[in-house]
Order: sequence, then C-alpha cells, then structure tokens
Amino acid sequence: MSFQQSTFSVADYTRSILSILLFFLLLLLFTPIIFLLLVMTLGKASNFVVESIAPAIAKPVLKMAGVTFRIKKYVKPIPAPAVYVVNHSSTLDVLTILALGLPRVRFVAKWQIQYNPIFLILGRLTGQVFIRREESNKAVETLRKSVKRIKKNKLSLLMAPEGSRKHPGIIGPFKKGPFRMAIDLKYPIVPVYFEGNRELCSGDFLVTKKGTSTAHIFPPVDTSAWEIETIENHINEVRSIYLDWANIRE
Repeated sequence: MSFQQSTFSVADYTRSILSILLFFLLLLLFTPIIFLLLVMTLGKASNFVVESIAPAIAKPVLKMAGVTFRIKKYVKPIPAPAVYVVNHSSTLDVLTILALGLPRVRFVAKWQIQYNPIFLILGRLTGQVFIRREESNKAVETLRKSVKRIKKNKLSLLMAPEGSRKHPGIIGPFKKGPFRMAIDLKYPIVPVYFEGNRELCSGDFLVTKKGTSTAHIFPPVDTSAWEIETIENHINEVRSIYLDWANIRE
C-alpha cells in the first residue's frame, strides 16, 4: 500500500463511495435520454452528448468527491479537429476527461470497458473507439480503420499515450498510437496535462482526497512535417514536454 493510499481518511472514503454511487445514478438517469436523442437525430447528437452531457455527469461527481476541477486554456479557441493527448496515472483521470467537454471529440478507450453494458451501448452509439491495448498490432489496426470515419466527420480524438495508468514513474513510456493517428489524420497534437490527479487518487479504485485538479490545455504541436520514419523522435519530443511539466529529470 502506497503512502498516499494509507493516508485516506474516513471522510475521504465516505465522499468517494457517495461519488461512485452518484456517478452510476446519473448514468442510469441520462442513458435513456441519450438513447432517445441519438435515435431521434440519427446519431447527430453524439457531439452534444460528449460536449455537454458527459461534463454534466462528471462535474457533480467530482464535486461530491471533494475535487475542485479547473480548466486552464493557453490557447483560444481550443484547436479542433486535433488529437488530444493526456497524461494518465490516476483513476480520477476518467472523470476529468469526461468533464473537459472538448469539441467534437471521441475517446480511445480500452476494450474491457465494454464489459459494462451501459458503457458498451453508450460507447457504440456515440462512436467511441475501443482498442485491445495488450495486443499492440490489433490496437494499431483498429485505430487505422477509424481514420476514414474520424476524418470524414471532422472529429477529434483523445488518447492517453501511456496506455494505462499503471506504469513506471510519474510519466510513463509513450506508445505510438496517438502520434501515428496524428500523422495519418494530418491533425495537430494538443497536449492536455492533468495536474493534481495523481496526488489526489493514485490507487486502483476511485478513492480520492479532497483537493484541486487542474486540466492545462496547451497550444497545438504542428505535425504537418512529421513522418513515420521519424516517429520515435516526435514521441520523445512530446514526452519531454510532459516531463518538464511534471518537473521530472530522467
């Protein structure tokens, strides 16, 4: 058990349990509304669901957990379409990602999330992308098959280059997926850095301390001159930015 996990108080556990219950209650309440919206609009309400309804679910849950969520934008308007990349080292990231309300975005999530029937239905109806992270070749193939649909509809993608929150160090190794997608889509990469999430909630479950989480949305990284042959260099360049933000020297 980590130091952070061992210092959770009874109040932390109580707020966290209530926030989890609230999340599933809101999800159950909104699911039929989302379903009706998507059916009535023939799927055209997907962007509204991601940009407005998802934050409407996530923000009250964060508040119940005692987390003050802030968004700091260093570029206006937020570039779109784009490949948004986020650091991932906390269970809390799931809620802060939903709370962002980024324009016309679709999330790339692990395949196992679909084992929950609600997530399966909502994810498929809204066009989210599910990949098998443990099978890199299949994951890349799934992403490449999504390029045509994403580009045709001028959608953005949100991806975590670390793949999983369980990785060595505060900023883990970056996988190729987001960077290959940026090249294939000819999209810029927009770095989003979550500050505070790891300190508030670093465990396997959504047990969090009371505090502040800040999402920093930075200016886009131009990828127009990137090539597949030099992708490792581009990955290292972007990762080094995250290391600086986390004040890490490797």
